[in-house]
Amino acid sequence: MARTTGKSGSGGNDVSGASTIWGGRFDAGPDAIMEEINASIEFDKRLANEDIAGSTAHVRMLAKQGIVGQADADAIADGLAAVKAEIAAGDFEFKRALEDIHMNVENRLAALIGAPAGRLHTARSRNDQVATDFKLWVRGAIDALDAGVKDLQAALIERAEAEAATVMPGFTHLQGAQPVTLGHYLLAYVEMLGRDRSRLADGRRRLNECPLGVAALAGTSFPIDRHMTAEALGFDRPTANSLDTVSDRDFALEFLSTATILAVHLSRFAEEMVIWCSQQFGFAQFTDAFSTGSSIMPQKRNPDAAELVRAKVGRIAGAFQGLVIVMKGLPLTYGKDMQEDKEAVFDAADNVALAVAATAGMVRDVKFNKDRMAADASRGFATATDLADWLVRVLGMPFRNAHHVTGSLVAMAEAKGCELEGLTLDDMREVDPAITEDVYSVLGVENSVTSRTSYGGTAPDNVRAQAKDARARFLG
Repeated sequence: MARTTGKSGSGGNDVSGASTIWGGRFDAGPDAIMEEINASIEFDKRLANEDIAGSTAHVRMLAKQGIVGQADADAIADGLAAVKAEIAAGDFEFKRALEDIHMNVENRLAALIGAPAGRLHTARSRNDQVATDFKLWVRGAIDALDAGVKDLQAALIERAEAEAATVMPGFTHLQGAQPVTLGHYLLAYVEMLGRDRSRLADGRRRLNECPLGVAALAGTSFPIDRHMTAEALGFDRPTANSLDTVSDRDFALEFLSTATILAVHLSRFAEEMVIWCSQQFGFAQFTDAFSTGSSIMPQKRNPDAAELVRAKVGRIAGAFQGLVIVMKGLPLTYGKDMQEDKEAVFDAADNVALAVAATAGMVRDVKFNKDRMAADASRGFATATDLADWLVRVLGMPFRNAHHVTGSLVAMAEAKGCELEGLTLDDMREVDPAITEDVYSVLGVENSVTSRTSYGGTAPDNVRAQAKDARARFLG
């Protein structure tokens, strides 16, 4: 894309030959190997709508500035609309010999309207053209992804409200730690996704500067109005430095970075669903809509949707790493290396959007085994911390002493084969005579979660308030 299409205002109707694409300096086109490595139309045809939008804004600006006559500009704009309609209808022939979407559109435009098509490329290069197209595409991908993540948050909030008082074990090191509520657990992912949406919005704001008009790398001598094209295309402003503009792919890297973090969050949720759906855990089950069977074991119900979401992060993180490596050693400004940017972004955008949609479907589909969760929450002396806190709060005991007393009571319960709430008051007073009947108010998983009323804690009333707040913050 570093070379432009002939001179501004050239009037031929056909730019299908490779030598014409590259300008009059070249007498012959590339051989088959060069064409194979150079062509990008197989993937950058996804930029067709963005390319036509940029070209339309550009030619209208050229006409307003008196650089191109109004009649030619109108013919070009009408021709571009016709090309867009052909593409939408599936009637457009994408030609590999024309390398990319820009030349495919311009070639068809020339076939439709003749000589005026040659004026479209005045005061621009494929360098600023592709940067504009790609920014427009990424901006659209961000908006679509944000809508998908918002829908996933809505699904999680709805389930969290329904499960605000459902007790389950909370884990550290995948070991039972303290009882929590399922609603509280689901809201944890709402917060993660909120940060993902914040990163999407932040990246969108940063990318929203228009490259169009910086031409190949140094700007142009034509009296163009870059603010006009920026406004027409929904950008906040034109970019400030022509050298930076044509060499910048930060917006693509940021999108891939954000998509990678989002995919990590989805993968963590998916991993927990895989674990929870195992017979050994038995916390959850998907319906047939999000499960598959085994070709040989008829009893199996596999959480394949969750496993596939879990796998997507490898693909998306790989796209991010790949583009980082492409960009890391490039001098200013444009290098054909940068043609490798789009496939990675397109693939990552497709896959993260699919993973988001699949996760939202799973959240709405999954059935939780509440009895199993509650029973498991009480295993392993999960209320030991509540007992220690009671000793500090009610008896005024230093926490280290309370920790020791609680450990002794855990050992006693373990020897008796019961949970802490199964110890009698006399049993407990053997360890510390100051313990009173009130201690049972914090023992048992229901009492434990109800007591966790600190801001951000797992108490059911907290969860209901947190869900309401999450609706206001994220769903608006």
